[in-house]
Amino acid sequence: MPPLREPTYFTLAALLDGPKHGYAILQQVSALSEDRVHLSTGTLYGALDRLAGEGLISAGEPEVVGGRTRRTYSLTSAGRTAVHAEAERMTAAARVVTGAATRGRGIGAAGTAFAPGWGMA
Repeated sequence: MPPLREPTYFTLAALLDGPKHGYAILQQVSALSEDRVHLSTGTLYGALDRLAGEGLISAGEPEVVGGRTRRTYSLTSAGRTAVHAEAERMTAAARVVTGAATRGRGIGAAGTAFAPGWGMA
């Protein structure tokens, strides 16, 4: 599976603790991303339709609450697997940097590890 884009990752992550309706997903995405990711309503619902089509989430039946129609969205097992796989991918990528720092290395301009005293080619 290709890496998830940040908005998709946080949208799926927002559903890890249970079903939510659109507004609650927007709030959770903002909180989980520490306000780095802000989705417009239109972007969110487009993403939810796409994720449902990919089998990563499921949409509940619409219900009327306070005169407004709402639908809740839930992770599927495939969605849970995808968000956990992305978290593992990001953890492994972070280990490249944190491991290099622990070993006294830095990351060079071209993205290659180098130790102090190594020349840059």
